Amino acid sequence: MNIKNILIIGAQGQMGRLFVRRSEEAGLTVRGLDRPLTPEAMAQGVRGADMVLLAVPAAAMADVSGMCAAVMEPHQILADICSVKTGPMADMLTAHTGPVVGTHPLFGPAPDPEDVRVAMVPGRDDAAFAAVSAYMEQLGFTSFTTDSDEHDLAMASIQGLNFVTTVSYLATLANRPEFERFITPSFNRRLDAARKMLTEDSELFSSLVEINPYTQEAIRNFRSLLNIAAGGDIELLSARANWWWRNGHSGGGV
Repeated sequence: MNIKNILIIGAQGQMGRLFVRRSEEAGLTVRGLDRPLTPEAMAQGVRGADMVLLAVPAAAMADVSGMCAAVMEPHQILADICSVKTGPMADMLTAHTGPVVGTHPLFGPAPDPEDVRVAMVPGRDDAAFAAVSAYMEQLGFTSFTTDSDEHDLAMASIQGLNFVTTVSYLATLANRPEFERFITPSFNRRLDAARKMLTEDSELFSSLVEINPYTQEAIRNFRSLLNIAAGGDIELLSARANWWWRNGHSGGGV
């Protein structure tokens, strides 16, 4: 099973445009479809596609999956690039009786060429999973296999908790102009790192936090460590945090 002809739904979004461009650069035939998604446009777009790739918000997955499945052939692959996998995978598997593959590119629309990993979640049909993995490699990405629960548990902490704690920290310091003359370079670096997440992508991250079934567990775990800090045992937390730099390890990797 080879993927040569692709329909990307949400092609005008930031990630959709990235996948359109990379697919074209790889010599593949690509069509894009965006709102308004009508049954007629969907039927025409799906015709002849080896894979329909959904680059839409997780909250829209059920509706868009249903529209796609209504006009897809049993052999066509339905895949997505959502940052949450449990709900979207269930939506696709319910809607489409044919091959289903979940993916999550662990990068944004302007990726670092040295770090273009994609988490791959098998859904239905091993041959389709292999074909989508090969497609990602054609685009210059590196893939690894996981499952929906493992993925969402990890992303609840790495992506969701990062957003929640950043929002909470900066909200704690908001409306305190008397603090501004004490701002340090390290605090400014944290502000710079948070700027895009809070001023441009806040709605996206808020949605992912709400949809991920493991978010509340991650928040409870974090709160338990805050209680340790409140008790004054900062050295214990510092020692635990230094796990990230064990043996020269610096995070990332497959």
